Amino acid sequence: MKITQQIVNKHGLNSEEYNKIIKLIGKKPNLLELGIFSAMWNEHCSYKSSKKYLKTLPTKNKKVIQGPGENAGVIDIEDEDALVFKIESHNHPSFIEPYQGAATGVGGILRDVFTMGARPIATLNSIHFGDHKHYKTKNLLSGVVSGIGGYGNCIGIPTVGGEVKFNSVYNENILVNAMAVGLVKKNKIFYSKAKGSNKPVIYVGSKTGRDGIHGASMASAEFDKNTEEKKPTVQVGDPFTEKLLLEACLELMKDDSIISIQDMGAAGLTSSSIEMASKGNLGIEINLNKIPCREKKMTPYEMMLSESQERMLLILNSGKEDNAEKIFKKWGLDFSIIGKTTDKKDLVLKFNENEVANLPISALSTEAPIYDRKWKKALLPKKTSLPQNYKSFKIIDSLKKILMSPNNSEKSWVWEQYDQTVMGDTIQKSGGDSAVIRIHGSNKGVSLTIDSSSNYCESYPLTGGKQIVAEAWRNLISVGSNPIAITNCLNFGNPEKEKIMGQFVECIQGMKEACTYLDFPVVSGNVSFYNETNKKTISPTPTIGGVGLLKNLENMMTFGLKELGSSLFLIGKTSGHLYQSEFLREVVGTKDGPPPEVNLFNERNNGFMIRDLILKKLLNSVHDISSGGMLVALSEMCIRGKIGAKIKIPNKNISSYEYLFAEDQSRYLVEVSEKNKKEVVKILEKNSVYFEIVGKTQKDCLDLEKEFNIKVEELIEINSRWFKSYFNEN
Repeated sequence: MKITQQIVNKHGLNSEEYNKIIKLIGKKPNLLELGIFSAMWNEHCSYKSSKKYLKTLPTKNKKVIQGPGENAGVIDIEDEDALVFKIESHNHPSFIEPYQGAATGVGGILRDVFTMGARPIATLNSIHFGDHKHYKTKNLLSGVVSGIGGYGNCIGIPTVGGEVKFNSVYNENILVNAMAVGLVKKNKIFYSKAKGSNKPVIYVGSKTGRDGIHGASMASAEFDKNTEEKKPTVQVGDPFTEKLLLEACLELMKDDSIISIQDMGAAGLTSSSIEMASKGNLGIEINLNKIPCREKKMTPYEMMLSESQERMLLILNSGKEDNAEKIFKKWGLDFSIIGKTTDKKDLVLKFNENEVANLPISALSTEAPIYDRKWKKALLPKKTSLPQNYKSFKIIDSLKKILMSPNNSEKSWVWEQYDQTVMGDTIQKSGGDSAVIRIHGSNKGVSLTIDSSSNYCESYPLTGGKQIVAEAWRNLISVGSNPIAITNCLNFGNPEKEKIMGQFVECIQGMKEACTYLDFPVVSGNVSFYNETNKKTISPTPTIGGVGLLKNLENMMTFGLKELGSSLFLIGKTSGHLYQSEFLREVVGTKDGPPPEVNLFNERNNGFMIRDLILKKLLNSVHDISSGGMLVALSEMCIRGKIGAKIKIPNKNISSYEYLFAEDQSRYLVEVSEKNKKEVVKILEKNSVYFEIVGKTQKDCLDLEKEFNIKVEELIEINSRWFKSYFNEN
């Protein structure tokens, strides 16, 4: 077939890139070779627009064993244990086919984790949908939640945390970000770097079909009116097969058979083989007639670009093939020796005894284009006067409206569809500041959280990038853990547009500043560009997955109020920042102004102080203050503990609205027993941590002096109302 410019364009390559390919390989590529370049040079696999900036992020501290560049990040959690974790996007597939798109997103991220030798112990997710009134939203929400639950429940791994957000900017481009966490012994971590020439290359798992072809390329392009035509590019998952693959891989990993192992994820056999060879500075030769296919007359092009699920590529030590085959056959999986490593540093593909492709590995990997795209700096919005009518809304009515809004309502409709306790080690489930998982057979645990902050990032990306890292930090602190590291999924529009690229650059800068100051490095992640449909782009939405360590689960903290008559301390200063708050968005109806400033010194100082007070067993409950401000946080504490509170506003320099609904950062609400009150005050004053005592717990009611009195039972009903009624609407 003659390669025309139209065919090149259909493969997501521009004329400059095509000319570079010809120069690198010394010939015009055939269709198969063009397809391979398309897969490896697209944004999803090559990070060609983002790599320059991703390199600036801090990726190391004393706990990091493996940072970015592998299937997943790895951190040391002591006692010879290591935690493996990563987050990935499956946005475009989930919009086209919500159930399978979300399900295979979970399956793919789980393979990234057990490829490293880890047994998965938990998954989390961050999912964003359009306006709840949009005609597609209800179906997309239902399909995505069913897909996440269906895959995770069937494979037997708990889904323990996440977030669900609604905003019209996602009407035609939803976000589905999945995070997985696994446990491994430090001396049994496996990597993808190939080693040694003439070693057998093994294909294991499911058979290859035609599903998912050009899936990675599709994830690197904008959507248009022909979106529905892309359904064949969506992968189809089988969690039962993945469970077999998981057990077979972990069984084989018990000895020294495996040299390297790689999940066949985005770009399938193409990316897995090239990445393994590139990391090992080797070549690889594959006989495509050896590929187990489930459909007849599959072409080399289809085999190399298929993204059929539940497949792995292994490189074994010579002589270990027979034992490995016995293991995979025992688990009912395909096992085929499809090729070997070479010292020629080329990818050589053979089919029907003919050489159908021969490409330098370096041309596909290290020589992939890296762009320094033009970008436009965002302007910090001015603090204009707040709307004159903002004080005309009753405080109690405002609280109710926020608590029953789609983004702030209780999300049990979602998490009740997930098995959160399978495996028996889930200590804190969805709905808290962080999930907590016990390290099996011990009294040690890990805390897990996932969050995003599109409103703040849309307003001013530099501050938004800082804030979302700080939010993850506070969530981990609030359960009594020591924050260690993060993984990120960076969801943005078209990087070829200067404004979008500027959002990305400045979000990264904000993240870098926060991660560096908090010693909270990025160890893995994913960039999802081109989240646009018909030229309408999403808000910049960096999603952060954070991980912390609880050395002793007896020190774990929750946020539900615990006893009557205890004092409520507000830790951190309230300046009254209402811009970009839920109060202004949901009640007043304005989105103007800058996000709240992030003081990283206060974040670290206040966070460590909270953690120390928890370890000294001086606190009953802890909740960080974020979306909705102090009054919403307190309401959530009342709802969770089914205990009321009587509060007053000690700060008279700002209005009641600013005090109660401001979203100033680095703040926590803590409950302190009367017996511990003097000691807590003494410690806070000694360490110069700003605090205010805002009230006491009481039975049944939340009571704001001279303003309102509402029963906790009513708060519970209001907060749970929206999701209960949403699917009953006509």
